[in-house]
Amino acid sequence: MTSPGTSAEPSRGDSAHSGKIGLAGLAVGAIGVVFGDIGTSPLYTIREAFSPHYGLVADHDTVLGVLSLIFWSLILVVTVKYVTIIMRADNEGEGGIMALMALAQRCLPTGSRSAYVVGLLGIFGASLFFGDGVITPAISVLSAVEGLEVVAPQLHHWIVPIALVVLVTLFATQRYGTAKVGRVFGPVMVLWFLVLAALGVANIVHEPEVLHALNPWWAARFFQEHTLGGVFILGAVVLAVTGGEAIYTDMGHFGPRPIRLAWYWFVLPALMLNYLGQGALVLEDPSAIRNPFYIGVPEWARMPMVVLATAATVIASQAVITGGFSVARQAMQLGYIPRMKVLHTSRETIGQIYIPGINWMMMVIVVALVLGFRTSSALATAYGISVSLTMLIDTLLLAVVARALWPRWRTWVLPLCAVFLVVDVGFVIANVAKILQGGWFPVVLGLTLFTLLRTWRRGRQLLHEEIQRQGIRLETFLPGLMLSPPVRVPGTAVFLTSDPGVVPQALMHNLKHNKVLHERNVFLTVETLTVPYARQRLKIETVGDGFHRVLVRFGFMEIPDVPLALMRCGDIEEGICIDPMDTTYFTSRETVVATARRGMAMWREKLFALMHRNAAPASGFFRIPGNRLVELGTQVEI
Repeated sequence: MTSPGTSAEPSRGDSAHSGKIGLAGLAVGAIGVVFGDIGTSPLYTIREAFSPHYGLVADHDTVLGVLSLIFWSLILVVTVKYVTIIMRADNEGEGGIMALMALAQRCLPTGSRSAYVVGLLGIFGASLFFGDGVITPAISVLSAVEGLEVVAPQLHHWIVPIALVVLVTLFATQRYGTAKVGRVFGPVMVLWFLVLAALGVANIVHEPEVLHALNPWWAARFFQEHTLGGVFILGAVVLAVTGGEAIYTDMGHFGPRPIRLAWYWFVLPALMLNYLGQGALVLEDPSAIRNPFYIGVPEWARMPMVVLATAATVIASQAVITGGFSVARQAMQLGYIPRMKVLHTSRETIGQIYIPGINWMMMVIVVALVLGFRTSSALATAYGISVSLTMLIDTLLLAVVARALWPRWRTWVLPLCAVFLVVDVGFVIANVAKILQGGWFPVVLGLTLFTLLRTWRRGRQLLHEEIQRQGIRLETFLPGLMLSPPVRVPGTAVFLTSDPGVVPQALMHNLKHNKVLHERNVFLTVETLTVPYARQRLKIETVGDGFHRVLVRFGFMEIPDVPLALMRCGDIEEGICIDPMDTTYFTSRETVVATARRGMAMWREKLFALMHRNAAPASGFFRIPGNRLVELGTQVEI
């Protein structure tokens, strides 16, 4: 087995990426991709904090208290938790909740209850990620287009249609990839953050009193004055930190150093200047709270600002959508969702992929959200619960990793995890209060996806166990077969099997119907590791009489290309040179039948059978040419 390759100490942040593009270039790229979601939060955060839902009055003390809560949330949750600490918990350079889950599971005894619980947490967090992933494009684009109301109130009825056109166009162009458009993401977002900072400074000059909000005393005083009811304002404050988890998820694309550089010295200052500027505007004119972001823009610049904001929200949505593709691919590789068609959109960058099924599913949900909620304020009530739950799960997984792998650092990381836990629980409690107003949607979506992922995982396990039970052990089958061998034909036959110790069903059917045996026969098992990239690709064992066992390993970030991997067999062991033009792949296509026997509930077995029937064939997922593949059907009861 490949060793986990996880260091006993946190990563120091030395990026292997910086040698090619340069640290500054990577930092600009990170600004364009990593910070899109959190960078568009100023469009609606302050406005929502003073919406009638929370019953706050935009007076001096309340404005300073809310601003203080936003500032210290950005410091504690994003700066300290994600950028400074969690990004050190890299899974061989890769980040994200799936990578963190795999890393945490390797810290625990295999098959233990704690490893099982960690798996449940990770999968639930990944399910919630999609809840965030469909709300982000809807609320971001709507909030940007709503600037038209400030510029020309008569255009109010055009806001939803324009938002829908922007969003549908965005999803429809995903199949072309982001390689060309991605080159302008960085400069556009750099301009966006510079404009945010400039607007903030222009408004702060009129009310410099707002700078006192950086003192945490104002946050404490807010809770003191509003008692327990003040906790619920965290449901709006969390909007300022949405996108924090994406910083960790996209770490593998840029490395930690460029992301930290961009956040510490550019993105965080720009965001806080803009939040403080909106607060200063409200202190000067409380009526501006209806849309402090656009009202704080000079009249001559409001229409260009709508265009720039729409571009920024499209970029933020693009990052979330492509992040959904990456998480879906990781889930496929780890065996939590059925195989789906995966297309590469770049010849140079393997990470740029397009999954049509995920793309169109997300588009349908996003369009339904826009039509159902119609305003960004209404969507804000649904936003936050999935983000806060995901952040809570990240804290729990971080504590597991820190305790097991960071002996020198855990003395200060674990106490900080306790602080993060208190903050995350506060965010969750505040957002639970929004369940009836719209927060139910991401929860229902997350639970639905969680059920699908767990059903697929458990169903695959039951299917594997049943195939093993019905199968014949290889060590007893081959000697009997060779006593009276069938006709041997030239070429190589590759039989895909999940258990190398059991005779593949495809081989049994081939012998039964075709009554021939190839000159070379390979029992191929594909293994997905809990590390991003496999260090040792092939393991070969010669059984004898032209039979070989081959184990091909792929990391969970890799695209499994079986024919390419098998071409290297001849370099490892003589006598097993596999010519792609002289090789036929055999696989069994199981038809799953749900039964009342012990396993899963009947409805889950029927659900698994439906998912299994619609899963992409092995030929596409393992990149096996369709004209070299023979599928033989078999029926299996679970």
